[in-house]
Parts: sequence; C-alpha cells; structure tokens
Amino acid sequence: MIDHTPLDLALIGGTGVYAFPGLEGIERRELATRWGTPSSPVATGMVAGKRVAFLARHGEHHTIAPHRINYRANLAALHELGARRVLGINAVGGIRGDMAPRALAVPDQLIDYTCGRASSFCDAEGEPVLHVEFGDPYSASLRRALLAAAKRAGVAVIDGGCYGATQGPRLETRAEIARMRRDGCDMVGMTGMPEAALARELDIEYACIAVIANWAAGCGPQPEAPISLEEIHAHLAAATEQVPAIVRALLAA
Repeated sequence: MIDHTPLDLALIGGTGVYAFPGLEGIERRELATRWGTPSSPVATGMVAGKRVAFLARHGEHHTIAPHRINYRANLAALHELGARRVLGINAVGGIRGDMAPRALAVPDQLIDYTCGRASSFCDAEGEPVLHVEFGDPYSASLRRALLAAAKRAGVAVIDGGCYGATQGPRLETRAEIARMRRDGCDMVGMTGMPEAALARELDIEYACIAVIANWAAGCGPQPEAPISLEEIHAHLAAATEQVPAIVRALLAA
C-alpha cells in the first residue's frame, strides 16, 4: 500500500549520488507503475523534520545509461508517493567560462538534443494529448527557494544558465560543444530531458542542481586537454558534498 502523505521534497540523484546522506528512518519501496519499473527502489525518510524521497536515476550501482533510463516510471513513482516538488541532481560539463569543475549551478533554461527517448505521458493509447507550457522549463518558485537555501547554507551556486541535454552515454565531440556554445548552452549533460518535461506534465514543481564535473570538450583553460574520468569522479565527489547542506536549508525554510 502506497502512503499518500505528501512528500515535502523528492530528490533524483545522478552520477555519483546513489543515496542521500542524512536521510533518517529509511523505508525502501519497490514500486511498479503503468510506465514500468523505476531506476531504483525509492527511499523515503526524514530530513530536517520533513518527509523526503530519494531515487537513484542511473540505478544504485550506476547500471542504467542515460538514454535507457525509464524517466516516465521515475517521475510517475514519485508522483504516486505524493511528490509535488522534485529536485534533480545532475552531473554536467561546463561550457561557459564560470562553469568550472566543482561549481554548482541552478539552470533556468534547456535545449534538448536527445532523440528516441519516451518523452511524454501522452504516448500511451487513450491518453489525452497535453500541450504543456514549457517556455521556462524549471519552476520559478522552486528555483528561487533553492537559491535562497544555498545562500542561507553558505554554499556558492551560479544562478541561471542553459543546460544542453545530449543523448550519451559517450561524451561530446569538440565540434558538438562548439555548436552548443553557439546555440547558447552554458553546460552539457545527458539526463536533463525528458525529466523536466515529464515533471511539467504531472504538474510537479521541478528544479535542477547541476554539479559541474569537468570542462566540456574544447572548453576551459586547457581546451586541448583530454577529459579524464578519474578527474570527473574526484570533482563530482567534492562538489556533491555541498548539496546536502542546500537541501537541509531548503527544507528548513
């Protein structure tokens, strides 16, 4: 039986975030939705006296590639548990000059370069077609609350930026990043879409903390340097350590 007590917040953890530190009284839920099985069991518990859910986007052992994630099942499961605010934690590469490794950003725009992903709940037979408004893909109120929480927690975050969502799982070529820069992208990741659009279809407030793990191909002070996976993991570990303080401040407001 699903507990329909509303959640104060649901978290979707990306690369390097497979559990949420400080989640107390954890109950793990194996869920099945009309859209299939979520990437991982959903862990529910308490943070700062508030009810929180956590789901590992790539699975608890990082076994699901970005293009194979069942985004619909993930969002549907959280919605069924009562989530009305969802915070995505996404590893990204920095394109803009201030988007350096180990920085955190709260993007305000998206460009979708993905293909072939199940990107709408309207795809199923008999479902009404929803033309959701998506001019501002992240919820303004949750973004404001997130930025204010970071300030209270004393954690520096970059306000705004355009997230370019690519197909993955490979990293991008220099030419692809150059095109994305011309298009106006400030960071690049593989999981920002269709997650944000699906949240909008479910009328869920959705925002993103982008954890910058590396310079995108051809960017940064050494644009010719190859991207090191070892450095990516080190940068992710250091940057994600700052996220729990922001979440606690968000919940304490």
